[in-house]
Amino acid sequence: MSDTRQRLIDGAIETIRRHGIAGASTRTIAATANVNQALVFYHFGSVHELLKAACLAATEARLAGYTEHLTDVTDLRELLALGRRLHAEERALGNVTVLGQMLAGAQTDPHLAEATAAALALWVGPVEETITRLMADSPLAGYVDTAGLARAVCAGFIGLELFEGVDPAGADAALDALDRLARLVEVIDGLGPVARRALRARLRG
Repeated sequence: MSDTRQRLIDGAIETIRRHGIAGASTRTIAATANVNQALVFYHFGSVHELLKAACLAATEARLAGYTEHLTDVTDLRELLALGRRLHAEERALGNVTVLGQMLAGAQTDPHLAEATAAALALWVGPVEETITRLMADSPLAGYVDTAGLARAVCAGFIGLELFEGVDPAGADAALDALDRLARLVEVIDGLGPVARRALRARLRG
């Protein structure tokens, strides 16, 4: 990637942090990136295409640092702990603001909706793979929609990131509730053969 293109992507992300999605114009992004406005159109064709590229690039950069950690996760509690760590880092870096602005803009702008959905899908894929691996030997395997659960987990953390801005204590309580749910799954996974058969019978019923 050329230096100018990367500067524009970085400038777009920083502009959203400072001015919100409504303030992400050609002029403000170019000023933040310290480049000529014409370069936005030269490299991306439009501000929308730049914002789409910035959204995906930012997500790919963040995900790259966590993919390896996901492969090391051995249970749902570790997955939640990793999610909490990521949550704290994203807020400290200001990425929660960027995500919130992209989601807000996506409600009325199909171009931003497409980019935001693609960025979220980058997170959902590895999380789904991890949950599928963790649930493989569980008595609940076959009864849990791992694809839906992965989306619920990702959607939950996105919501909590936004929720925390107005109710930090409530966000902590929600995360604690998820941790207790993960403990319950651990208990179920520790059941003996007879109890596992009884549980499966009840689930089938």
